[in-house]
Amino acid sequence: MCDRHGCDQPGNCPAPKSPNNPDRWYFCAEHAGEYNRNWDYFEGLDAEERAQRAKDESRDAGAYKAKDFYGWGGPGDGSRSRDEMRALDVLELESDADFEAVKKSWRRMAKENHPDVRPGDSEAAVKFQAIQAAYEVLRRAEEAKSWRPSSRSAGMAD
Repeated sequence: MCDRHGCDQPGNCPAPKSPNNPDRWYFCAEHAGEYNRNWDYFEGLDAEERAQRAKDESRDAGAYKAKDFYGWGGPGDGSRSRDEMRALDVLELESDADFEAVKKSWRRMAKENHPDVRPGDSEAAVKFQAIQAAYEVLRRAEEAKSWRPSSRSAGMAD
């Protein structure tokens, strides 16, 4: 049951009772949302300790921010990572292939090597898995590319 007094819903959302404490409250979804909106991670810390903890927390995520800066360090013209280049090789495509070509090649090769089409062929099953993994790498890269901010400011006319 939810740990909120008077609530009769199932308590399937754990929430910490205090920072760095393994004890948990168990709330329903509605009360977990209310609890999280009011949660102060820095409660009981002075300004210097708050700043230090915030710095320590953001330090761990810095590599994710910096990775785009070093995009030029990859193979080719720097627009693709090594994993993307390997994925293009698996799909038998050139390094400058667009995502539509990736989809076409993936569909064609998946149909040829699908376990339902070639039952009992372990080599085809392994190739099918490689094709699926390659497509997933390139799909994620395409999504990441669409989320990157453009070099020009949004809303500014030429």
